Amino acid sequence: MIGVYKILTESYCKSVNLELELSKKRITTRHNMKLVNSRCHYDLRKYSFAVRVVNIWNSLPDSVISANNVNTFKTD
Repeated sequence: MIGVYKILTESYCKSVNLELELSKKRITTRHNMKLVNSRCHYDLRKYSFAVRVVNIWNSLPDSVISANNVNTFKTD
């Protein structure tokens, strides 16, 4: 989850290009950095990092997602 946090807050290496798409719907149930869950037809994509982390990330509480930095994210 720390890796996803770094990617979404752009504090990770700029050469990392994962397809993590933020939800465009502003009405979210938990937090404002909710990711879109994409459909996969092949196992190669279905079991990739970018697809597996979406449900876990979306289930985190807002207090964790809104951390100011990585150190705060780790302790929440």
